[in-house]
Amino acid sequence: MVKQWLWRLGQTAVGIWLLVSLVFLLSHLGPVQGDDALLPAAGDLNTTSTPSSFAQRQATRRAVQHRLGLDQPVFYLSWQPATDTTSGCWSWHGLSNQYHHWLLSTVHGDLGTSLGSREPVARQLWQALVYTLPLVGITLLGTLLLAWQLAERLAMQPRWQPLLQAALTGLQALPLFAIALALLLLLANPSVAAWFPPYGLGQATPAELGWGLWISTYAYHATLPALSLMLSVLPAVTLQLAGALRDELAQPYTATAYAKGLSQPQVIRRHALRNALLPSLTQLTDLLPTLVAGTLVVEVVFALPGMGRLLVQAATTRDYPLLVGGVLLIGTARLLALLLADVLYGWADPRIR
Repeated sequence: MVKQWLWRLGQTAVGIWLLVSLVFLLSHLGPVQGDDALLPAAGDLNTTSTPSSFAQRQATRRAVQHRLGLDQPVFYLSWQPATDTTSGCWSWHGLSNQYHHWLLSTVHGDLGTSLGSREPVARQLWQALVYTLPLVGITLLGTLLLAWQLAERLAMQPRWQPLLQAALTGLQALPLFAIALALLLLLANPSVAAWFPPYGLGQATPAELGWGLWISTYAYHATLPALSLMLSVLPAVTLQLAGALRDELAQPYTATAYAKGLSQPQVIRRHALRNALLPSLTQLTDLLPTLVAGTLVVEVVFALPGMGRLLVQAATTRDYPLLVGGVLLIGTARLLALLLADVLYGWADPRIR
């Protein structure tokens, strides 16, 4: 059993490495703008500039590129195109390349330096996670509890089941940004109901406000983003679990449970629920990466200083070290969620063990 889990952990580590390596190499296929941040205004590079100022700018550009390691080859191998005197061929650069240096630094816990802010990538990611992790955790817990209750009610087939199922199906068809904008216009709009703030979180740190006041402020600002995420993923989880529960309640073993005098809620919680979770476990483990991806939308809509907004800014400004670090974090969470699915399958069904 231990060898099996070690093998699965090794596969997960290889998958994470391949994913981040692919993102790193693809990101370096385009132009990098981070080395221009330390240069003078771009207008000085026009043809009317004096040769001395142009030469100084070129020297400054080369110095910055050398300091950031951007003057080195991207990978161990590169294709040299054909010229008038030589034909195209593969060129070996050895260990002096950007990918090798980045890989060694990442293994030692150094994700590099942001090209925009000049701060360590790990520090920026941690500052963003302070806002994103509670949002994802609250949404995940609320979604699971509410989906469990709604699925149990739907499996009992009450009179209002068709109405609730139609509402969940219609809600599932709405994109996340539409749900977020609707809540913003309805509950954070002075013209309708200004119950919640539309923005403003992150203007003060926990050290400045104190943890008690900061937590209450965070909860007030994160209510609408968390509700948006919850409404976007709740229908799929609820409908899947309710369908699985109805199938289990139609099995012969539930008739035996009823014959013992158990009520329908007791049959569901003691017998049917564990079996119904089997087809839903994969969906539940996909829920965490889905919520992390959803923060890209809600943090932009509600101006939250979290991971989603940070990665959007990194992609817009082509801040590749920050972007690769964020993809590494999200990809790790995604692959570990799949590993968690295997663990939960073994817990729910002893035959899989």
